[in-house]
Amino acid sequence: MYELVEKSEIFNVHKMVIKAPGIADSMKPGQFCIIMATEFSERIPMTVSDWSTDTGTITIYALELGISTLELARMKVGGSLYAVTGPLGTPSEIRHYGTVVLGGGCYGIGGIYPIAKACKEAGNEVISIVEARYSPMFYHEKELQQVSNQVFYATSDGSRGKKGKVEDVIAEMLERGARVDQAFFMGCTQMLERCSEATRPIGIPTKVALNSIMLDGTGMCGACRVTVGGETKFACVDGPEFDGHKVDWRELQQRKSAYTEQEAVVYQSLSHECLAEKKLRGEL
Repeated sequence: MYELVEKSEIFNVHKMVIKAPGIADSMKPGQFCIIMATEFSERIPMTVSDWSTDTGTITIYALELGISTLELARMKVGGSLYAVTGPLGTPSEIRHYGTVVLGGGCYGIGGIYPIAKACKEAGNEVISIVEARYSPMFYHEKELQQVSNQVFYATSDGSRGKKGKVEDVIAEMLERGARVDQAFFMGCTQMLERCSEATRPIGIPTKVALNSIMLDGTGMCGACRVTVGGETKFACVDGPEFDGHKVDWRELQQRKSAYTEQEAVVYQSLSHECLAEKKLRGEL
């Protein structure tokens, strides 16, 4: 039912275009889907980076980190995913803010695109900042440039743009006296926390898309609970976007690392199996 119609890879980020007309018709910026590669796979939340009602497809960028994303990485065009559930989560609040800064890293480079597009259509000046370890790891650039007034780059090795991270670019902008009326950030938890701290001193309203552990995606299991402003919230239904200045980052990091050891063992085993298959096919 959910056919994989297009697939490509940039480093360990896999672009997947999936046939899902019902979801494409209802999707809004900031929402996500829960995906299962096979009947026995984990249910994993994936940000939807683009969609088309004309083709009835959605686009995700899967960062290969564990067994579930490795299963997605092994899929071939023409194959089908077992389940794609969505759209889920509360859409981003899109309105005329003034100047909007969006920051993305890893899968968030693709994830901020629909928010940037919607903010631009709402009449905002859109500034997008993306980060990566090395310059070849950037992707979805043409699309992001089309919906942004400016796009800034940050790399850990200094091979493109600012040597550093998204928050370093923000710091430079603020030092030059730039005005920012709203910020959205998407990426790993460490990046979200760093960027939130960069906007905190001058009180820039900041939304972060939290990537907590999630199971059912409907608020029933409670696995995705996070503490925001001293209150317990469910990332799947109350989020995924929250005020970055109110998130209990320490608690979130502790909850996300609960199964790190088990995930590493299984991922390593499946990675060896995948390499063996490639050798048999003569791909290595």
